[in-house]
Amino acid sequence: MERRALLLLLLAFLTPGAPIPVPPALKALSNLHLSTRLTSRPAIDIKYSIHYIQQKVDHFGFNTDKTFKQRYLIADKHWKKDGGSILFYTGNEGDITWFCNNTGFMWDMAEELKAMLVFAEHRYYGESLPFGANSFKDSTHLNFLTSEQALADFAKLIKHLKRTVPGAKNQPVIALGGSYGGMLAAWFRMKYPHMLVGALASSAPIWQFEDLVPCGVFMEIVTADFRKSGPNCSESIRRSWDAIRRLTSTGPGLHWLSEALRLCSPLTNSQDVEHLKDWITETWVNLAMVDYPYESNFLQPLPAWPIKVVCQYLKNPNVSDPQLLENIFQALNVYYNYSGQVKCLNMSETATRSLGSLGWSYQACTEMVMPFCTNGIDDMFEPHSWNLKEFSDDCFKQWGVRPRPSWITTMYGGKNISSHTNIIFSNGDLDPWSGGGVTENVTDTLVAITIPEGAHHLDLRANNAFDPTSVLLARSLEVRYMKQWIKNFYASLRKKH
Repeated sequence: MERRALLLLLLAFLTPGAPIPVPPALKALSNLHLSTRLTSRPAIDIKYSIHYIQQKVDHFGFNTDKTFKQRYLIADKHWKKDGGSILFYTGNEGDITWFCNNTGFMWDMAEELKAMLVFAEHRYYGESLPFGANSFKDSTHLNFLTSEQALADFAKLIKHLKRTVPGAKNQPVIALGGSYGGMLAAWFRMKYPHMLVGALASSAPIWQFEDLVPCGVFMEIVTADFRKSGPNCSESIRRSWDAIRRLTSTGPGLHWLSEALRLCSPLTNSQDVEHLKDWITETWVNLAMVDYPYESNFLQPLPAWPIKVVCQYLKNPNVSDPQLLENIFQALNVYYNYSGQVKCLNMSETATRSLGSLGWSYQACTEMVMPFCTNGIDDMFEPHSWNLKEFSDDCFKQWGVRPRPSWITTMYGGKNISSHTNIIFSNGDLDPWSGGGVTENVTDTLVAITIPEGAHHLDLRANNAFDPTSVLLARSLEVRYMKQWIKNFYASLRKKH
């Protein structure tokens, strides 16, 4: 469990089989889910040009000149050379076009900030592969997949844009990102303050390392989301683990559960059962991350407030084991079969294939070592302690590398960040990653914005008629800070001249 708890977004393809019925509560809604743009008003006009820059594979060594093509996208419809700005999305663990399509906030405010939008793809993801098809071959090829190398790519790209795009040279740059991309936006401002006037780090768990926050806080927030979304919901999930154990203790029980959960691959042994429990756990985690107030298609096509819909099936924990697992199936089906197109549930698949699981697995085994644990009392999961040795051994088995759990705090300062300026840390209270985020102001320029009804980087998504007031306020505050940074930049530029 420890190994997989880190890799929250694993991907695979759906496998065909017999159709699964759409959950009855969703039949009336099943044809209404929206496209990736997720706006209830006319869709944002997402038009961009695609570009490539030659980047060094290793920015910090001198024994190789090997380069690779990094992809980046530019949208300059609203950009003004006079008094404009550059909004720079620090790409994270996936295809940059997917992040571009899911970051409507940047498109919504481009006109107001007279901004050129730049979306930079993270090395080793999407098309930006340093060694092409061999990029994930072994730890030698993966050696250059680090946050430091990625930030250096971003810095080189900004220098390149300022040198080659007429009118960009004397314009302020603001970094924006969500999740790991939000961490990168904050770290970019910390490490390259001369390149940026500020950063918006949305849902960025920069303190989810070592013992900066308790290892159980993440799963406690997941549990709180389910507890608040329906009576007995979290208790039903808590009781399901023992029910699974009891039901799968015999061969006929394994067969029955495989059929009851409509699994594409039947359960055959205890290892499969552990995999099943990990997969169900990951599903509840993903639902907490994307508990948005409107229909969405971020990790999977989902209804509005999906946890409330899930909890409709989990109202009674005091039922027989088979009935409880039938209810769990109905709940899982909300996440995996809202569209009604899925023929069986695939335990290899939990999220969109636009995210890069291989690269993130390696990063989690090297720098991005985030301790997670559960105790089964303050959360709805089976007890699992954080075991660094076991985790390290798993990583060595998979990649031939050992994690360095204290490197990120050494590199980026842990909680000692008060010497930095102009970073907004935004977090939604529904988002489990907020437990490792900055949720209180550190200084008057390192500011925290909390969104009570917000899930994972809701503020970066496009404006929507169903947005809660708290996210509208958060976005307007973020824009106000950015305008001030831009104003200050031009004021100091005038003084120099």
